[in-house]
Amino acid sequence: MTIQWFPGHMAKARRQVTEKLKLVDIVIELVDARIPLSSRNPMIEEIIGQKPRLVLLNKADMADSTRTKQWISYFEKQGIEALAVNAKDGKGLQEIVQSSKGILKEKFDRMKSRGMRPRAIRAMIVGIPNVGKSTLINRLAKKNIAKTGNTPGVTKAQQWIKVGKELELLDTPGILWPKFEDPQVGYKLALTGAIKDTILNLQDIAVYGLRFLEKYYPERLKDRYGLEEIPEEVVSSFDLIGEKRGCLMAGGEVNYDKTSEVIVRDIRNVQLGPMTFDTIEDTESTTE
Repeated sequence: MTIQWFPGHMAKARRQVTEKLKLVDIVIELVDARIPLSSRNPMIEEIIGQKPRLVLLNKADMADSTRTKQWISYFEKQGIEALAVNAKDGKGLQEIVQSSKGILKEKFDRMKSRGMRPRAIRAMIVGIPNVGKSTLINRLAKKNIAKTGNTPGVTKAQQWIKVGKELELLDTPGILWPKFEDPQVGYKLALTGAIKDTILNLQDIAVYGLRFLEKYYPERLKDRYGLEEIPEEVVSSFDLIGEKRGCLMAGGEVNYDKTSEVIVRDIRNVQLGPMTFDTIEDTESTTE
């Protein structure tokens, strides 16, 4: 399955980000801690170039904490500072300003040596849809400035938002890239809710989710659905889960659409525990 999703406003947003980049000191790149690599837009990489950057792994409470630490180390090896945060409850947000100050210390020292007055750090927040940008901004600003929603594509325009005296944020709409060259990336984005469900085949996404659970979190899969063993055939897993969850049609046959909804909803709602779908091992094996 090839997933493509590039609404017109995203092409416009790319142009706007490019134009406004010169107005900011630093780019704050928000990624989903469950998919720290898959939720990074390679288009953003091209656009921001050498601009100072801070990566925030948001929704850290939904991710595997051990793997989150691995990913922070991974980014640091790339020369990029990264923080684990949870915008919803405010965890880790107090470190953003301090980290930004550290990254920009040389620049602001130069400005001071030239006699320029101190000013707030100007930051641009970028990230793909549904990664939590608006929630982050509202938390930082301590009021509901940015519009939020649990579906992708809520933010449609740019706006400057003051965060105390030390930080000014330029919000931007979420930007997905036109085509996912790696189908695995599309599946991970779909599974975590970054792509609207209306354009997906939910059964395909559920199958991907089951296969991932079988490989990395088999005990959680068995515990959640009361399975003694995980069948080799994925259709058998669907049958067992559908029966356990009462996803049946007339005549007692399993309704695979409803079963798919249950599986995907359980994964997204962390009913099988915090999980990280991007793994360092897979990343290293594909880059070797």
